Amino acid sequence: MDQWIELRRKIHSKGIPLRQISRETGLHRKTLRKIRDNGQPPGYRRATATSRPKIGPYLDRIKAIIEADKQMPRKQRHTAIKIWQILQQEGFTGSYTIVKDAVRQIKQTSKEVFMPLSQQPGEAQVDFGHAVVKFNGLLKKVAFFVMSLVHSDAMFVMAFPRECTEAFLEAHVRAFDFFGFVPKRISYDNLRIAISKIMIGHKRKYTAEFKRLLGHYLFEAHFCNVRRPNEKGVVEGTVRYARQNFFVPVPQVKDYDQLNRLLVDCCRSDLERVLRGKRSLSKRQLLAEDIVAGCALLDDKFDYRKVASTFASSESLVRYDTNDYSVPVSSAHHSVTVRASASFIEVYQFDKLIAKHRRCWDRERQIFEPRHYLELLERKPGALDHARPLEDWSLPECFNSYRRCLEVHRENGTKEYIQILLLLNKYSVGQLAKAIVKALNYRTYCYDAILQFLLTREDYTFTTFSLAGRDHLRQVLVNTASVSAYSSLVSGGDRAKIA
Repeated sequence: MDQWIELRRKIHSKGIPLRQISRETGLHRKTLRKIRDNGQPPGYRRATATSRPKIGPYLDRIKAIIEADKQMPRKQRHTAIKIWQILQQEGFTGSYTIVKDAVRQIKQTSKEVFMPLSQQPGEAQVDFGHAVVKFNGLLKKVAFFVMSLVHSDAMFVMAFPRECTEAFLEAHVRAFDFFGFVPKRISYDNLRIAISKIMIGHKRKYTAEFKRLLGHYLFEAHFCNVRRPNEKGVVEGTVRYARQNFFVPVPQVKDYDQLNRLLVDCCRSDLERVLRGKRSLSKRQLLAEDIVAGCALLDDKFDYRKVASTFASSESLVRYDTNDYSVPVSSAHHSVTVRASASFIEVYQFDKLIAKHRRCWDRERQIFEPRHYLELLERKPGALDHARPLEDWSLPECFNSYRRCLEVHRENGTKEYIQILLLLNKYSVGQLAKAIVKALNYRTYCYDAILQFLLTREDYTFTTFSLAGRDHLRQVLVNTASVSAYSSLVSGGDRAKIA
């Protein structure tokens, strides 16, 4: 290029004849004329396409294979080497490289071209992503919900143990509260959480829980065509951004509550970001336009818990999502209602809350609340040492010490110990432990002693006698008793004299 510029300078600026330059450089005058007439080196240009006699007859076959693959899952499509093997069976004698180049060119020319779409304020897209998080030093895979506003690109991210209806519903409620409004239109994949059946055309049959969500917030639900994730390309990009920026480095947290507080802080900080092509406005400024175009939040809160009717077993257990949760033994053999969120399992009987457990995400597990079985133990004290609900109950050591003392000093020591445990229905473990420690210090071993140590001054009721409205009582005279008269009474003296 430098030589090209210098030669053109000699020809045009200095006026040196082509013959002289040819003698000096050894270049043919025909070449020098090209340099004179072209501002840029022409480079190499192929006049006609390269003929490929070996692969040519098989190009249509390769195109047919690639076209048929579009209907298959991505991980089950033909690779270039597999296509080469097929062509060899059909008589192709060329190398793998020729086939690989042909496959690459065909795929390149057949790539879909997308229409740029306008991003209207007040619309959103939803998707789930997956990442790894360290909980108390252990790595676990989590699912994270993402709602992205297409106009402002503001995002809300919330993590859950897995994708499920409970997570889907709760995340929507949290997202609406975070943004401060309800989008007028939300786009989704054809996820089974919301869709029970895909009908002909664009019609969808919604699940009962998704209908509840729509009925409360009244937004328009839009579902992408099958295998068309590009129709919600905004949230697809947001999921990638959240994974690369919110989960790298891997978060180290105690529980999901701490993780989700961290994610909300990240979403708030992200609102200050200015994106290319957004009129030099921050996401927070554009969010104000989304709020105006969207729908206002309703005063009444949506109950995002999933509701299921079930039955308490003879072991006072209620099954939900393959796991069994305990309820008070008085509710055994009764119909109950389960209200489940991503965090808790609540059990109701006749609209009364009878049990609440932290949600278990393992499978085929039994989750016990020992207090639920104390009433049964009172009737069956012999089961105390073998009761499964009490096996993992971590009580302070003073409880075991006091039980041993009761069984030594009291005839029905085991029954009295169970009665003491029943006090946990009213008092905390800490309060009961303090009372037990006092009893051990005073060497008093009985239920009544524990009860007395638990009572505080606030537990007593004090009343003051008033003479107001009782003026006649002011006329009553009470003689002062003498010690000698009392002594006479004790010794069996004349009671009349005392009176």
